[in-house]
Amino acid sequence: MLYSRLFGQTVRQVPREVRATSYKLLVQGGYVRPLAQGLFSYTPLGMRVVNNLKRLIREEMEQIGAQEVMAPVVNPREIWEASGRDALIEESMVRFVDRRGHHLVLAPTHEEAMVELVRQGIRSYRDLPIILYQFQTKFRDEARVRCGLVRTREFVMKDAYSFHRTFTDLNSFFPRMFATYRRIFERCHVPVTAAQAGVGYMGGDRSYEFLMPCDCGDDYLIQCDTCGYAANGEVAVGDCDAVQETPLPIEPVQAPENAGVRTMNGLRQLLEIPRSRMLKAMLYRTFDTTVMAVVRGDHQVSEEKIAAVLERRILGRAGGELLAELDIAGPWLSPLDLPEKTRERIIVLVDEVVAAESNLFAGSNQPGRCYRNVNFGRDFSADQVADIIRVPEGTGCRHCNDGTLKRIQAMELGNVFRLGTFYTEAMHLYVDDEHGRRVYPHMGSYGIGIGRLIAAVVESNHDDRGIVWPPELAPFSVYLMAIGKSLSVRRAAEDLYRDLEVSTLYDDRFESISHKLKDADLLGIPVRVVVSRESVSEGMVEVALRSGAEPFKVPREELGATIRSLLTEGGDV
Repeated sequence: MLYSRLFGQTVRQVPREVRATSYKLLVQGGYVRPLAQGLFSYTPLGMRVVNNLKRLIREEMEQIGAQEVMAPVVNPREIWEASGRDALIEESMVRFVDRRGHHLVLAPTHEEAMVELVRQGIRSYRDLPIILYQFQTKFRDEARVRCGLVRTREFVMKDAYSFHRTFTDLNSFFPRMFATYRRIFERCHVPVTAAQAGVGYMGGDRSYEFLMPCDCGDDYLIQCDTCGYAANGEVAVGDCDAVQETPLPIEPVQAPENAGVRTMNGLRQLLEIPRSRMLKAMLYRTFDTTVMAVVRGDHQVSEEKIAAVLERRILGRAGGELLAELDIAGPWLSPLDLPEKTRERIIVLVDEVVAAESNLFAGSNQPGRCYRNVNFGRDFSADQVADIIRVPEGTGCRHCNDGTLKRIQAMELGNVFRLGTFYTEAMHLYVDDEHGRRVYPHMGSYGIGIGRLIAAVVESNHDDRGIVWPPELAPFSVYLMAIGKSLSVRRAAEDLYRDLEVSTLYDDRFESISHKLKDADLLGIPVRVVVSRESVSEGMVEVALRSGAEPFKVPREELGATIRSLLTEGGDV
């Protein structure tokens, strides 16, 4: 490729809002261009990286017998209603009606579509297992996009789906896909930690995420500094210390009339009570009931843990309309003094730390009124006590009893879900076995975000001059340039460009040496080849690795072999 003909060249200045390193370098290098918030276009350079990444993933998927397919971006809404997920995914899934009155959605994921595809292709239990994968666009109307390609609204995902005759078969295959994902990330030169994770609206009984520690990550990894225990922040468990004192008599507290206090938290601050001594209650909706989660004031509620404890899908926080219907005041929400009719309609779920604490500060469900010295069991009760918080940093490790849990900002690069028969039963996909008994295939689902992985590669492989692409992903293998205006030098460079048997970007521009070198560094192409008057007279060319090794000279006739050696893993200067 001639640089002069390349669409989407480098830029030096980027918009002020571009802060993440990967986003900045991908824009400066001419790999992506923003179209609107959370929407990006890939230039020819960017598409070469995307295609190289797809090739790498295809190689790994074929090793485990997966077959490539493609399901539509637009799905009939009825298949989402059949699985029950239509009600689970609210604002993030775009729904619309076509001119014929058909209800459709832009698919944020493709489990339902794959079940329907398998339904039309499977004839017998002997056809199992089936492993399908695709590269397809997804759309999720994210409330908050982040860091360029890290969290977008439209993105391409490599998603795979496996169908197995029995749980044992699925469970045996799961580690193979797990290992395949590890190899993909290793080949992309990104460090990942496999962590336990929640299933969310995906369903199933087990999932893991592959997380890369990163300042621009949109997730958190909880990890023990001693035993290595790792889990997503939503599901991690630990031993939180509880303050245990002699229970004191409960005391009502009334907000002063002229103090302007409108919330329980405002009254807490006025009375100078630490947040860790406050009781916090939050209401959540499920399909069939309302849940009040009660935690300590300095802790965060984990919706994943609530869903796991109650074996119910959490649809989100309760709004003002539901609070009014239940006759309780949101800013003063509490498990104390609940109206009898309200108490009958909700499930009260108390965190185990709250149950062990003493003498907490709590609301009363009545504006302006709170209580001191509230104790679980004496002053309020629960339908269930369980661990329902996101463990804070510094919590003791429950697995080794010696370590401390660290909270690490991270980027999720991939996930694997053991779905079981959640979708196949809900959507009535089954085959008869050799005895004529109905068998619902056990499913697995496995995803990698392509744009997000590219951002992770750049975050992990760059220096102060630009990107340093791993050879397998780089848009070109060689960046070739001629120095000076000598006609003989340009002819020598053009001859090399024609003769090289690896993909080459030839910088044929009439630019200064420093300009070309800066662009070469910014683009991050693995091998740089420089032709100069001196090298032509010596019959040599200068070669350098973008990874930082000192330039060296090789005879013109040995250039091809040298480049191949450098691009091969373990190639040595």
